[in-house]
Amino acid sequence: MIPGGGQPNMQQLLQQAQKMQQDLAVAQEELARTEVEGQAGGGLVKATVTGSGDLRALVIDPKAVDPEDTETLADLVVAAVQAANENAQALQQEKLGPLAQGLGGGGMPGLPF
Repeated sequence: MIPGGGQPNMQQLLQQAQKMQQDLAVAQEELARTEVEGQAGGGLVKATVTGSGDLRALVIDPKAVDPEDTETLADLVVAAVQAANENAQALQQEKLGPLAQGLGGGGMPGLPF
């Protein structure tokens, strides 16, 4: 019920829901195209992921490669990918958060917020 005793306009509600669905699809497409970076070891390892979290590139500075210590390199790779994914999650929140708020602020199932 709408304050004042009126019934909600179902057509208007349906149109609003369809617009929000379209806005969400546009935002998700934009996230899939946007790339963010994370790095570790002062930039020795850099990972690039899409806003949706897909790993696109990994750059390893030759100074990070020590055949006697592959564990440190592996740790740097993991840290760079994690940093890139954290940046992707922040971007998701920035792009999709306002849409979820428009749905009542309760978040949306399947989305990371």
